[in-house]
Amino acid sequence: MHKHPQHRLLRWRPAAAALAAAVAASAFLAVPSAQANEPSDPPAVEQMPAPTPGFPLPTQHTQQAFDPASDFTSKWTRADAKQIMAQSDESVSPGTNSMSPDVTMPEIPEDFPTMNDDVWVWDTWSLTDENANQISYKGWDVIFSLVADRHAGYGFDQRHWNARIGYFFRKTNADPAKDKWNYGGHLFLDNTSIGNTEWSGSTRLMQGNHVNVFYTATTFYDVAERNAGGGGIAPDAAIAKALGNIHADQNGVTFDGFEHTKLLEPDGKMYQTKAQNPGFAFRDPYTFADPAHPGKTFMVFEGNTGGNRGDYQCKGEDLGYQPGDPHAENVNDVQSSGAYYQTANVGLAVADNKDLTKWSFLPPILSANCVNDQTERPQIFIQNEGGKNKYYLFTISHQFTYAAGMRGPDGVYGFVGDGVRSDYQPMNNSGLALGSPTDLNLPANAPESPSAKQNGRQFQAYSHYVQPGGLVQSFIDNVNGVRGGSLSPTVKINFRDGVSQVDRSFGRNGLGPFGYLPTNVRVGGEGLYK
Repeated sequence: MHKHPQHRLLRWRPAAAALAAAVAASAFLAVPSAQANEPSDPPAVEQMPAPTPGFPLPTQHTQQAFDPASDFTSKWTRADAKQIMAQSDESVSPGTNSMSPDVTMPEIPEDFPTMNDDVWVWDTWSLTDENANQISYKGWDVIFSLVADRHAGYGFDQRHWNARIGYFFRKTNADPAKDKWNYGGHLFLDNTSIGNTEWSGSTRLMQGNHVNVFYTATTFYDVAERNAGGGGIAPDAAIAKALGNIHADQNGVTFDGFEHTKLLEPDGKMYQTKAQNPGFAFRDPYTFADPAHPGKTFMVFEGNTGGNRGDYQCKGEDLGYQPGDPHAENVNDVQSSGAYYQTANVGLAVADNKDLTKWSFLPPILSANCVNDQTERPQIFIQNEGGKNKYYLFTISHQFTYAAGMRGPDGVYGFVGDGVRSDYQPMNNSGLALGSPTDLNLPANAPESPSAKQNGRQFQAYSHYVQPGGLVQSFIDNVNGVRGGSLSPTVKINFRDGVSQVDRSFGRNGLGPFGYLPTNVRVGGEGLYK
């Protein structure tokens, strides 16, 4: 059964009362505690892409699970990432799209609506519980976004060092095709968070009306200089949380009472520090419960492999080629290309107390050494397949953060295994699950200065967030030269056993409503205001 038949109607004609009631009734299904996510639909063909002549074979991965505390780290290898180009069409007209439609996000129209006239909006996530259910609180849906002032005098690309966490809300029974999100303002009072800039994280509803906001506390020391086009002092970064309260009444949602706690700073051994690399990554905390380890709370986050920048030595296991593969690269050649500068990983931590104020690092669950330098906003999505839980690690990355000799689009990358720590199998053999339309035969570039020869939508969307049922939300960056700062149309990917496919029957030709983050669990009743 298709899980979202009603979504085809929501954006393209007014939702009648009967339809709204049907949507509400179908959306709120009970999900047992500490169980798998609401699963996606399966793809039409559940088979990995066949090997492409002239390209190396992907690394063989077992998907085997290991103890979360063990020192096994799965590798996203160069042999894996080479499959992106192996599955790309070399014969397309320049500047079109060379990727399979199965992994290509449909094109966003240039006349997209502005989500809010006062703030740019980018990285976005929902109010959730520990099992990644999206929570309707007393009849309101709530989302959290990085925001920056559209009218402060700096440009869209200067938003990063002016970022705050804002929140939006709307009625759970709203029509997402026409009812806009209400902007509630900044989540935290001015000058109360750890650091002067707030970057991405996740928000969990706790007991009663308490919420834990996990976020990246970033401190820039040269904001004015950066806003004027200069600067360059490396920021500090820590993972923090804020425990506060959520309130709802007939007028909307508010928050108060936040108390901030610094949780983690990089250790320099498993996770690179600012002293080791001014461009280090340490951010994007996402916490969850694992049904295989009841009572424990885990966190995944973006990191870089510990050690001084430039000291890493590419290894055979980072390349991952099968013995005797005639298309394999040589370790010395990869090292001499400068690929050792790319050292992304996905980190893991475990909470040491029930208050979630004390955490311990565990070894990374995935490394992309000599492949890519960014594995941003990681998520764990647990899906029951054939009576067994499969663990999907989703992350996002840019085309310009790939190592020399590698090529891939901005988008979602996914990996599947039998546990939180697994010998992860890259989805579709390559890792690519969803990318913006891109001609991968042309050189990589960046959204603030794209090549006129490229597909005009190669940077149309980024910072994807995978929701229950395989819905994927992102923000608009650059659509054919029109800069964004609003939420994209939600799309849907169907996936099973590591194979994914864009569902083009969803919405209109694969594009659902803009900013569609539906809730699937009700909490607190509706209209039971205090």
